[in-house]
Amino acid sequence: MLKAAIRALGDLTSPDFRSVLWKAIGLSLLLFASILVGVQLLFYFLQFVPWPWLETTLAIGTGLGLLVAFFFLMSPVTAMFAGLYLDTVAEKVERKHYPQGPIGQPQPTLKSIRLALQFGLLVLVVNMLALPLLFTGVGAIALVLINAYLISREYFEMAAMRVMPVEDARDLRRENAMTVLIAGLLPALLALVPIVNLTVPLFATSYFVHLFRQVRVSSA
Repeated sequence: MLKAAIRALGDLTSPDFRSVLWKAIGLSLLLFASILVGVQLLFYFLQFVPWPWLETTLAIGTGLGLLVAFFFLMSPVTAMFAGLYLDTVAEKVERKHYPQGPIGQPQPTLKSIRLALQFGLLVLVVNMLALPLLFTGVGAIALVLINAYLISREYFEMAAMRVMPVEDARDLRRENAMTVLIAGLLPALLALVPIVNLTVPLFATSYFVHLFRQVRVSSA
């Protein structure tokens, strides 16, 4: 697991992966900038209310709303955009570290987009449902565990499905459920760090490709 993390970090910072990393980060930041501009325009039209106290309330509410939105939307948005590049990253990892093969087969483009949207929406919904837990003593821990499960399940199965049938990939994950879940804690914790969380989907892709290869060898 540690070996997989070190290799993934090396992949993420290598020149071969840099262009994909900047594309994913750029698209994510572009969307967030669009959201910010949209909210600011909305507030501009709402500021003509006749009551100063309401205008102040709207300004404060908008600021707080943006903070909450950026915190909870960062992971699903980056997951959606990075989903468009996951097969590219996975193939680079496989060719660089596992040239003896087999090299995985990418998912069809439309299927990749659909899966990326589904995963992004799933992360968003689950995190919003878990929001009340943040006001309890175990809220932060519960949120990290939930995201660790989602990330580990999605990325491990994605890496496995490149070289084996879907059901076999899911069976392999279930057989190694605890190892895969523990591995998911690292990207789940990184997802809580501003700016760093923009790189999590691509890091997680490389990380779980390495982990899948290790698990597959040990299970053989």
